[in-house]
Amino acid sequence: MKRIEITDLHKSIGSKLGSSAWMDITQEMVNAFASNTLDEQYIHTDPDRARTESPYGKTIAHGFLVLSLSSHLCSQVLQIEGVHTSINYGLNRVRFPHATPVGSKIRGHVYLESVDHIPGGIRTGIRLEVEIQDVQKPACVAELVALHYARDSS
Repeated sequence: MKRIEITDLHKSIGSKLGSSAWMDITQEMVNAFASNTLDEQYIHTDPDRARTESPYGKTIAHGFLVLSLSSHLCSQVLQIEGVHTSINYGLNRVRFPHATPVGSKIRGHVYLESVDHIPGGIRTGIRLEVEIQDVQKPACVAELVALHYARDSS
């Protein structure tokens, strides 16, 4: 994990900060996400039906499940020091180039794209590329925007 002081973060613009650990995408995880988001389409939740009717031949994770793991994946790569609060601000662009099969492993590659000063802190632009083990195309490519507020130095 990279630990970078908030005042030095701008020095890393344009660089790859690192990669997260691999994590398993399980059917239990997909089912819980489906239940919580009310998106229980068979391609996610019914392995038997997906095997015979889905174009993927098995169940796949929701794209939004993969995206929702972005904070977890990024937190394994970067810790900004001197911050008391970080807030997800939004997304500039999200794509899901490849389906994520249940039973696969994913990891995130984190790139710092921008650092802008805001009152009391900074706004960062992070490009996250979610790799599926042994698959050439990424599961997700997203531009994440976050606000980071500096600790009061007084």
